[in-house]
Amino acid sequence: MTQNPLLQPFDTAPFTSIKTEHFLPAVKQEITNTRQEIDAIVNNPDEPGFENTIEALDYSGKQLDRVTSIFFNLNSAETNPEIQKLAQEISPLLTEFSNDIALNQALFERVKKVFGQRENLNLNAEQKTLLERKYKSFARNGANLPEDKKLLLRKLDTELSRLSLQFGENVLAETQAYQLHVADVAKLEGLPESALEAAQQLAEKQNQKGYIFTLDFPSYQPFMTYVEDRALRKELFLAYATRAYQKEQNDNREIVLQIVKKRHERAKLLGYKTHAHYVLEERMAQSPEKAKDFLEGLLKKSIRKAKEEFNELETFAKGLDNIDRLEKWDSAFYTEKLKQKLYDFDDEALKPYFVLDHVLEGVFTVAHKLYQLHFEEVFDIDKYHEEVKTYRVTDSKGNFIAIFYVDFHPRPGKRNGAWMTSYKPQYHQGDTHERPHISIVCNFSRPTKTKPSLLTFNEVTTLFHEFGHALHGMLANTTYPSLSGTHVYWDFVELPSQILENWCYEQEALELFAKHYQTGEILPVSYIEKIKKAATFMQGLQTLRQLSFGLLDLKWHAEDPAHFSDIKTIEKTVFSETDFYPEVPESCMSTAFSHIFQGGYSAGYYSYKWAEVLDADAFELFKEKGVFDVETAKSFQVNILSKGGSEHPMVLYKKFRGAEPNPDALLKRSGILC
Repeated sequence: MTQNPLLQPFDTAPFTSIKTEHFLPAVKQEITNTRQEIDAIVNNPDEPGFENTIEALDYSGKQLDRVTSIFFNLNSAETNPEIQKLAQEISPLLTEFSNDIALNQALFERVKKVFGQRENLNLNAEQKTLLERKYKSFARNGANLPEDKKLLLRKLDTELSRLSLQFGENVLAETQAYQLHVADVAKLEGLPESALEAAQQLAEKQNQKGYIFTLDFPSYQPFMTYVEDRALRKELFLAYATRAYQKEQNDNREIVLQIVKKRHERAKLLGYKTHAHYVLEERMAQSPEKAKDFLEGLLKKSIRKAKEEFNELETFAKGLDNIDRLEKWDSAFYTEKLKQKLYDFDDEALKPYFVLDHVLEGVFTVAHKLYQLHFEEVFDIDKYHEEVKTYRVTDSKGNFIAIFYVDFHPRPGKRNGAWMTSYKPQYHQGDTHERPHISIVCNFSRPTKTKPSLLTFNEVTTLFHEFGHALHGMLANTTYPSLSGTHVYWDFVELPSQILENWCYEQEALELFAKHYQTGEILPVSYIEKIKKAATFMQGLQTLRQLSFGLLDLKWHAEDPAHFSDIKTIEKTVFSETDFYPEVPESCMSTAFSHIFQGGYSAGYYSYKWAEVLDADAFELFKEKGVFDVETAKSFQVNILSKGGSEHPMVLYKKFRGAEPNPDALLKRSGILC
């Protein structure tokens, strides 16, 4: 074999040199190298101290982290059967290695000794946080267990790693296996020209006539929103809503039950009542009881408004088309029709003003005005796909801040959704200050033969959202890699992303990038006013939808799942309180609920609403001082964005805002409270 590029020194990821067969030997070698680093800490003859134990532990395994970040990012954004198969082999290796560290008694004894001396060590706030995190990471992962239970914990972790991977592969397979082929354009009445053209191009690419639609969001969303043919909307909805459910292949029902039961068993083994109690000990919410009280408190204040909105939508749909009963496949369609009627507002009329390249430049300009950042596209950085763009980020003094990757369009081998990730963390070590390499991945409509990539307003907010996460990573300025950037409590991590969405509604920001792709005309002020008015449209129903997801997550993870047997029954017990639409027996959400069964949001989905409260409360200060007020932005950067997880998030938030957040700020912004 030629030299393995993953085992040579590199700064930016050497994508073009990497072959799939390089990953496994690189992971194995870096596990060996990291074991040697751990052995050196354990066998250090000097007394355990903060520097030779806690710091040394945090700086260990940096190259292993880089290799695995490249691998798993590719498995999300540019996967193939070989990579997926390899993930099933690599994940157990990493789980086993992680457990070897977590259950290394000699290492834990050193950490415990330092932790016991913490009051006499004269540590700063970040060092205290690191020490506490390291001690808890051992205690929370079985270091205090007897040997037989440590072995059981290892077995559970390996099984959970495998199940989570299989869950995600099943959802991806189901998403990519389905296509809706429509030969007659007359059946697509109402569909915007841009979506029609994209569907036609996809058909041409497959040497077929007519139009092809997929379950990728840029294809699915406009179809469900605009196609007049109700039967076709139902067909596409059911394909989406039944993914990995009631299928002979790729069925996630048993996998879901296994995951929740093994998570519960793991939590009990570690001394916790449930998986949610285990997870939320390290969250701002602190307990599932508090998280549930938070969600139910919002539910009580939102449900009347939501019911009024549903009745209004149902009455409108019956009056317009004389339908007997409003169904879930009618939701987006009639919501859009009603919005157009009430606000003379049409998302499709806005799309010509939201050229993807312009919106990207706009978010760069917002970042410059707030944080004095400069983004320069560069062409000498390796990419994993030709569509990826790369940028060098600098500050107002020309100092290097970050490398930034963007990847915007759906393709085979790329999972649905949008996310931010990292290829290299920021940290200080001695005289070295490593700057981060950050990426955002989205699935926006491609350019067509006649149009550039045009975004819906919802996609504009998605881009701002992920860029907010990216800023959290780019502006990180902590000493330790495990506390840098987005390494924060999961109910705090959405604050930087969600607060940036607010600029999408501000005229000062919109005028920077909302320009018609043909005429160059700036988005008219009348449209901007409509965007603001429509921002509260159907927010009661939208709030209930998000609350239902959080409550379903807690149902799965805050109870003993021993009696759980039928997934649909579990969902009914939750959604009966929050869903006004008739039940669709064939559908199931949990079997494709990737956030909690594949991603890291198990027992933490409530954090989206939690962070919305934070961002609504925080943005009130920007509104008060000015949305581009430099001093307010500097305070947000210094106290939030740069600090990562170096202090407790409520401490950081109060430094910025001066007080704890008020939940009513969100309800007022949503129009639910006057």
